[in-house]
Amino acid sequence: MKLEFPKDFWWGAATSGPQSEGRFNKQHANMFDYWYEVEPEAFYKQVGPDTTSNFYNSFKEDIRLMKEIGLNSVRTSIQWTRLIDDLETGTLNEDGVRFYNEVIDEFIANGIRPVMNLHHFDLPVELYHKYGGWENKRVGELFANFAEQCFKLFSDRVTDWFTFNEPMVIVEGEYLMQFHYPKIVDGPKAVQVAYNLVLASAKAIQKFREVNTNPKGRIGTILNLTPPYPATDSPEDKKASHIANLWLNRLFMDSAVHGELPEELAALFDSEGVLWESTPEELAIIKENVIDVLGINFYHPHRVERPEFSSNSLAIDWLPTKFWKDYDMPGRRMNHDKGWEIYPKAVYDIGMDIKENYNNIEWFMSENGMGVSREERWMNADGVIEDDYRISFIQEHLYWLHKVIEDGSNCFGYHLWTPIDCWSWANAYRNRYGFISNNIHTQIKTIKKSGYWFKGVADTNTMELTIHVEGAENFKPVTSL
Repeated sequence: MKLEFPKDFWWGAATSGPQSEGRFNKQHANMFDYWYEVEPEAFYKQVGPDTTSNFYNSFKEDIRLMKEIGLNSVRTSIQWTRLIDDLETGTLNEDGVRFYNEVIDEFIANGIRPVMNLHHFDLPVELYHKYGGWENKRVGELFANFAEQCFKLFSDRVTDWFTFNEPMVIVEGEYLMQFHYPKIVDGPKAVQVAYNLVLASAKAIQKFREVNTNPKGRIGTILNLTPPYPATDSPEDKKASHIANLWLNRLFMDSAVHGELPEELAALFDSEGVLWESTPEELAIIKENVIDVLGINFYHPHRVERPEFSSNSLAIDWLPTKFWKDYDMPGRRMNHDKGWEIYPKAVYDIGMDIKENYNNIEWFMSENGMGVSREERWMNADGVIEDDYRISFIQEHLYWLHKVIEDGSNCFGYHLWTPIDCWSWANAYRNRYGFISNNIHTQIKTIKKSGYWFKGVADTNTMELTIHVEGAENFKPVTSL
């Protein structure tokens, strides 16, 4: 079966500044730089963010490799910690400006559309120590000032801007689940941080509207959506799923697209005594500064069931997850290296939800992928990793993406995480995701089998489906999460 995709479809990949560039010539440490300094043992094999995949020094060669595998668009990020000298006044760093100008120009020279994100988990740690980071609305103001500098410097060549990557991961990782520094468990703080991120994104969009001079310019946000499927059809499990969706997905989706935080979620938080602090002026900024375009990162679904309450449940600190419990569905397909369920059909459910409930806004799959450890197991005699598992993974997700486009969802692209194997936070290089392998000891980079395969897809704007797609034969549309 051959699947044809819309004209001018984005075939690309996504990375980030802090995961690819390394710390060369950076003016400030971000949260992960600092965490590695104070607790290197928390990182896989104590491999930190110092050199990552060396993009700062090798971006010209790396971009040529991206062109060689057919990418027509690449998303990366501009690091606040590299571009700005004085975080309070927003003065520019000369080397940072030079670097990002050269990177953007190199992408364009190679026929690759540069797609720029402004925050990829790289808050300057000084702003955490001084203000408490995203707990303080002052940091959102400084972020908007940084964004304004980016728009003034680069909007003549960058058309596509995004404010945040996966804001919910900031909330969960830093304030609920302890997988990002400062590893706090504090539900009320998490709720306030979520609101502050919504406000900071709106303020950055407001700056874009004021200073952008590119007539084709547009701005959006990147959200990781994890559909929370209920364990059963019971009212209790459905209620748990509904509340999980309000928190995990709708909080950022509703505010970004509709300019309003979900009333039902606000009422729930108010009844629990943990509602975020807001002002009418702030809510007006959120209402007036909605996005033009949406990026969706999808890796896995959520499975949830009714919560379990014990006699001392009220003695613990309040957490949003008191309303649902994660459910390990028997027989689910797993990527055991990462510990995530593989469920490509969720792509269709997400796309239809966008069509039915979010004005059918233009969107693209901004990240998708599978992390696999010890990929050298599949290296052939020529030194090429034969990652057929990745090709099959992408085919399945593109099948459902194609189907939701056929059914009217306004999707215009697909980006894999990531073009070149990159450093991945506390997991470092334990799992590899890229089309291109990277020997971190020699920085020799080699195209994998999936990279050559993807070039054929990108060059023809079609995909030959060569695998069985689970669930396709019994498909029944779902129009909302």
